[in-house]
This record gives sequence, C-alpha cells and structure tokens, in this order.
Amino acid sequence: MSEHEEGFVLTTVDSIMNSIRRKVVAPVVDSKLGQFGINWARKSALWPMTFGLACCAIEMIATGAGRFDIDRFGAGVFRPSPRQSDLIIIAGTVTLKMGPVVRRVYDQMPEPKWAIAMGACASTGGPFDSYSTMQGVDRCIPVDVYIPGCPPRPEALLYGLMRLQDIIMRESPSSYIFESDGTVHRHRSFEGEDEPAKKLVESEEASALVV
Repeated sequence: MSEHEEGFVLTTVDSIMNSIRRKVVAPVVDSKLGQFGINWARKSALWPMTFGLACCAIEMIATGAGRFDIDRFGAGVFRPSPRQSDLIIIAGTVTLKMGPVVRRVYDQMPEPKWAIAMGACASTGGPFDSYSTMQGVDRCIPVDVYIPGCPPRPEALLYGLMRLQDIIMRESPSSYIFESDGTVHRHRSFEGEDEPAKKLVESEEASALVV
C-alpha cells in the first residue's frame, strides 16, 4: 500500500491521495468539457521565451510587430525567464557547444511546455553540415513543431503556432499532473495521416527524449 519508506502514516496518506487523484480527479479533468476548457486556456495564453540564436530570430521579432501581431494568438508576451515560459522557439543555428545550454534552459521551463524548431538550421542543421553544428535541435530537446525555411517568414511562424495549438487541443491535461513517472504522452499525428507516418512520429519522439 505504501509508496515510500518514510513512515506508515505519511505513506498511507500519500497512497490515499494518489488513489483519489488518479481515480476521481483525473477522469474529471480528462472529460470532454474539462479537456476542452483546460486545453483552450493553454493554447490561448502561450508565453514564448525571449530566446534567439541566429538570423531566424529577426523573423521571430518581426512576428511580434504590429504588421503580423502574434498577440492575436495570446502569444505576444515574450518572457525573459524560462521559469515564466511554456513555449521555446529555437530560432537559428544550434551548435554542439550551445546544445547543453538549450537543454538546460528547456529543463528550467515548467510543465506543460512545448518547443518549436524555427527554420532549416534548427530543424536539420541547414546548410551547415560541419563538425560544430548540431544537425537538428531535436537531438537535445523534444520538438513539437518544425517550421521549414531559411529563414521562414513570420507567416510561417504563425502557421506553426496554429499547428501547435491543434496539438495542445488534443492533449490529455491530467498527464502533466497525475503521471507518477513524470512522462507526458503527446499525440503529434492528426486525422487522415497513415499508420507509417504515425509510427515515424512516435519513433522520432522516443529518440528525441533520449539525451
């Protein structure tokens, strides 16, 4: 019955609370109404982090200007700290020396959190097939949306943001709260995609989580 070796009373209370959370609270949170409300609030208030690595960051900055107005999506509040952010946009070339820093910043972001690889360099290394360039930021952090281009225009970033909102609306809200092992099971495939594509996405997700 107990889950920890810290004493009978504490472990009994923990077991009861965990049982209530998983059997009572989690089904309520994951109900259709609860899932829609929580996911709608999350997708409508994304707080990106102030983080740019190279030339794609200029396009990301332009997306926040009045001409493109990323505030329409509730994502215009760029935060100066990863502890206040739930979205990191990797905009630019990631070097092997910068990889551990990106991972450290990502780990400091609270759950739920998401990542966008903006541009060819962040997605695949771009034209820099060299000893110093990481061939895709998904080798150090899990990526939810890839945006092609060198550099992609602000409209492409807005489209990638909308695709991320679609992913958020399909997630299970309780997985961030009630998963005892700390893992989050996300579904990055959409209706109409064939099974091989789904298996490819799942394998890429699994490989990205291994650091």
